[in-house]
Amino acid sequence: MFVIEEELKKLPKEPGVYIMRDDKDVILYVGKAINLHNRVRSYFRENIGRGPAIDKMVTLIARFEYIVTDSELEALVLENNLIKEYSPKYNTLLKDDKTYPYIKVTVGEDYPRILFSRTMKKDKSKYFGPYTSAAAVKDTIELLNKLYFLRTCNRVLPRDIGLERACLNYHIKQCSAPCQGYVSREQYREQVGKALEFLNGNYNMVLKELETKMKAASEDLDFETAAVYRDLFNSVKQVSQKQKITDSVGEDKDIIALYQDDREAVVQVFFVRDGKLIGREHYYMTHVSEGNKPEILENFVKQFYAGTPFIPRELMLQYEIGDQKLIEKWLTERKGGRVYIRVPKIGSKEKLVELAAENARHILEQDRERLKREEGRTIGAVREIAGVLGLERIERMEAFDISNINGFENVGSMIVFEKGKPKPSDYRKFRIRTVSGPDDYACMREVLTRRFTHGMEESAELEEKNLEKEYGSFTKFPDLLMMDGGRGQVNIALSVLEELHLSIPVCGMVKDDNHRTRGLYFNNVELPIDTRSEGFKLITRVQDEAHRFAIEYHRSLRSKSQVRSVLDDIPGVGPARRKALMRHFRSIAEIKAASVEELERLPELNRRAAEEIYRFFRKKDEAKE
Repeated sequence: MFVIEEELKKLPKEPGVYIMRDDKDVILYVGKAINLHNRVRSYFRENIGRGPAIDKMVTLIARFEYIVTDSELEALVLENNLIKEYSPKYNTLLKDDKTYPYIKVTVGEDYPRILFSRTMKKDKSKYFGPYTSAAAVKDTIELLNKLYFLRTCNRVLPRDIGLERACLNYHIKQCSAPCQGYVSREQYREQVGKALEFLNGNYNMVLKELETKMKAASEDLDFETAAVYRDLFNSVKQVSQKQKITDSVGEDKDIIALYQDDREAVVQVFFVRDGKLIGREHYYMTHVSEGNKPEILENFVKQFYAGTPFIPRELMLQYEIGDQKLIEKWLTERKGGRVYIRVPKIGSKEKLVELAAENARHILEQDRERLKREEGRTIGAVREIAGVLGLERIERMEAFDISNINGFENVGSMIVFEKGKPKPSDYRKFRIRTVSGPDDYACMREVLTRRFTHGMEESAELEEKNLEKEYGSFTKFPDLLMMDGGRGQVNIALSVLEELHLSIPVCGMVKDDNHRTRGLYFNNVELPIDTRSEGFKLITRVQDEAHRFAIEYHRSLRSKSQVRSVLDDIPGVGPARRKALMRHFRSIAEIKAASVEELERLPELNRRAAEEIYRFFRKKDEAKE
């Protein structure tokens, strides 16, 4: 048995990380300490101004554990890792699932490419970024490929030179076709060098070159080419004008400030690279301590820079943060070069921090209004549906639909809405196994039986292994089943649930003669619902989504069954031989024109198969005559 008073006496006076757990062993809080003995004991003293959230947490602590580290820096790193892994309820958390785009130039290849990347790896490539706009990165890559006729293919060069035909980019004059040997390695890399100059911010050279080419084409009366260069010139000019100079020194820095209300905080970051403001991004911090902005900022810095691959030379912050020297040391180790954390008090740098704080305030205020509207469309709509049905609460709703054409390729769909929002990761498709012909009731019985039987089996298996239920799988049952139809579909669902000894409310989404939703069928009664309400709009969205998902699945199966080739009609030619023929000859016309000897050269074909293919096409020609 864990006795807190006794365990507190055993705490070592060393640096480390402590973990607070409740009576269900759920992690409530993760923290670090330079002295575990003093830090952990402080939680169990009388209130010393920790705030209501921490006071509440202390009442829930059933036990704690700790991990001793060699240094406070090691404790900082471990704390970050544990917070990221467990997302404890009482830690201030960064809500961030963003990855940042980079421009990657594969200079380690003989014929480099310019690629879009979400990660920065330690390879022979050069990386530019991170950028905040994926669209802007893709536009820049497209511009550079057009401008310098660079390849976009995945061919391994020079190994594959001449093995395959030049692609469409060569024919539309957007690639110099190094895959055919039409440009030397030196000439190609010279073009890549110009692209690197552009990415390093040297736009003037590019603009002069484009202007010269535009004028030359115009003088030769090649107005079509001149127009292409004109458009590229304007694109480059637009890109160069977007770069706002913020620092004449030309260093990399992030400018960070926040704005807080009673529930959450928004942190605004301005990204400055080579002295240019390349973009900005905002981040939400949850479980914030009221009025403790420096602590929120400190938590953001630790969590954000633990996950981002690029660390600038300088962080300009709105407030002084705790452990500033320690965090500087940690960031310096991560970057492999000196990192400074500064809090500007006067001048242009302070104004930039103020500007970031003002942006954070605008974002939070705008989002308040948006979230209020969104809540009406989602959680508010769910509450309305629960009120109509007389249910205490609804969180998860599942809807099912069947799709077929005269019984061909019967399929079922299951879609999930949680808190009024679709949850596509939990959607499921069912290919009907036991029903042939157009019997929607029998199909629905099979789908529901499979869905809930699978869920019960999964739950039993997890319980046997003493594992928690994995939400997002079949183990999480709905609070409400919504059937696409009236009494008939509802009764099918109720009979399946009764057979499986499950108690889940079921309602039908009843349609009128014009196939529009008019109400809900529940407990043998059709309940009217205001067609102008958010609840009604949500029911319509659920119904439409279930129908869409089933139709798309059915369409994909139908398409697969209809894809055929004339090669499928040749005796002895299966999928492997068909692929080999198309890979080697490129078109049916070329296969038709090939001799038996040419066909036999393919490793996948023997003499008999080659003769069969040759005869097949000759017979077709004779039949036409």
